[in-house]
Amino acid sequence: MDPRKYNIYFHTHTISGIITAALLFVIFFAGSFSFFKDDISAWQRGQSVSGGQVDADYNHLLDSLSRNYNLMGRNIDFYFLRQGQGAYVNLSTSQDTTVSKPTAGGSVQRGRGRRAAGEDSAYFLYYFADKKPTTYAEGYDMGEFLYRLHFLAQLNQIPIHIGTPFGYLLAGIVAFLFLFALITGLFLHWDKIKSNFFLFRPWSKWKTVWTDMHTALGVIGFPFQFVFAVTGVVLIVNFALIAPFSKLLYDGDQQKVYEELQYNRTMPVEYTYTPLAEEFDMNAFVARWQETWKDSKISRIYIRNYNDKSMQVGIEAKPDAAVAFAGSGFAIEEIATGKVLSLKSPTADGNYIDGVKSIIYHLHFGDFGGKPLQIVFFVLGLMGCLVIISGIMIWLVARDKNNVPAYKRKFNFWAANFFLAGCLSMLPVTAFAFIMVKLLPEVNQSVIYDVYFYSWLVLGVYLMALRNLVSMNKQVLLLSVVLYAAVPIANGVGSGLWLWTTWKAGAFDIFFIDVLCIVIAAVCAFSYKKVKQQGRPFGVLKTPAKPKREALVKQPL
Repeated sequence: MDPRKYNIYFHTHTISGIITAALLFVIFFAGSFSFFKDDISAWQRGQSVSGGQVDADYNHLLDSLSRNYNLMGRNIDFYFLRQGQGAYVNLSTSQDTTVSKPTAGGSVQRGRGRRAAGEDSAYFLYYFADKKPTTYAEGYDMGEFLYRLHFLAQLNQIPIHIGTPFGYLLAGIVAFLFLFALITGLFLHWDKIKSNFFLFRPWSKWKTVWTDMHTALGVIGFPFQFVFAVTGVVLIVNFALIAPFSKLLYDGDQQKVYEELQYNRTMPVEYTYTPLAEEFDMNAFVARWQETWKDSKISRIYIRNYNDKSMQVGIEAKPDAAVAFAGSGFAIEEIATGKVLSLKSPTADGNYIDGVKSIIYHLHFGDFGGKPLQIVFFVLGLMGCLVIISGIMIWLVARDKNNVPAYKRKFNFWAANFFLAGCLSMLPVTAFAFIMVKLLPEVNQSVIYDVYFYSWLVLGVYLMALRNLVSMNKQVLLLSVVLYAAVPIANGVGSGLWLWTTWKAGAFDIFFIDVLCIVIAAVCAFSYKKVKQQGRPFGVLKTPAKPKREALVKQPL
């Protein structure tokens, strides 16, 4: 490779990597735990769903709603959680103006768990095991927190109005810049990719160790990281990709575009003001379609004009990946006549859109290979974190030289000190949050935010104040050993779910999280031992030694 191209690739790789380093670490770290989102939720709630589909009593849910709302003529939407243990329920105002009338008054911002003020509507989270509704904020858990953190959703609360949520846009920009870092990094090492593929010299000097780690793990994990960068860009900034097509082909009607892409489904039904002759049995309805689509899971249900003669129910399903990797199914049925107005099989009628969407979703969420694949993705995700950390260290070591001016060396050190303190502190803070959600008497979205972000801030500031990267590593690892080892103990004390209890009960999702924390604690203990034996501090902040007094005495002539 000629020097000019090498320099272009090198500087592009370095700049894009440094700019995105901290946020990219957050995305990879939180995203790695997000592969076990359902397991973490079950662990926190103390309710295992690993035994299979939870028995959902829809009739009980509708009866419960009817005690607080007149359901006549309403639209009711169910958006099911991935393992079917619950659903988000959206209850609209009634089409029957004699039942539900919006009152005059202001409105509040819509969002998760919110609804317009003065409207006779509702939006809530419902767990079938508990058989009671809860708001989104009250049902918030660590699984949801880490999942949303991996695309920076918490930053959406920053009042920056640029046409799209700030956190999503920032995550999309980071993913896009990450693509540059990946591709240019591959070009940099292309000439030696064969000879240095497995090269790792842990007993050499630290610069060599960091370089080998960055190169070896980066090249080995390149396919995984590239897939996640591309799918992340598509999933996060799809609005930017869709907008030009909506204006060119759909006259700016983005709603129509999302319908064509099978994200939304409108079911306009004219209200008749005539009650349904027979009571609707939703349990029987869902069971019949679940029997028809045996190798699929129900993902959404749409009810239009509840208990009116015009009532229609739409149902969507996703096929099991082992049966059909790509596909989606839906059916719309007119309840009064039993006539199926529209039908698409989830396993037999896959189309091009199903294929593209399925590839993106399955590759990004790793939900097509069971627990073994999720574990592989988890390890590869953490390898991405190590690549980021080693990249920061290479950048620092390469500039910690005597020929570099002192003020530049200090700036470089403080930049790396800031990055590493913010990144490394996530490891013990996550375990601390796991412990607190088990021991605190009440846990909701606000509590999780306070516990995680305040502890992250305090620990990050403390680590930066150390001004010693080796000491920072040792203290983070030692603290992680203690906290991750304490997670199963907190689960046993807080919920009575000890390791042997969950194993005997077949609650393998809860058991898995406890074992995962023990394994992480063991890895941190091994790493702590190595850092303690071989760690060498940087001398950039040390005050130069004063010359000895004898040397200052002039020699006699």
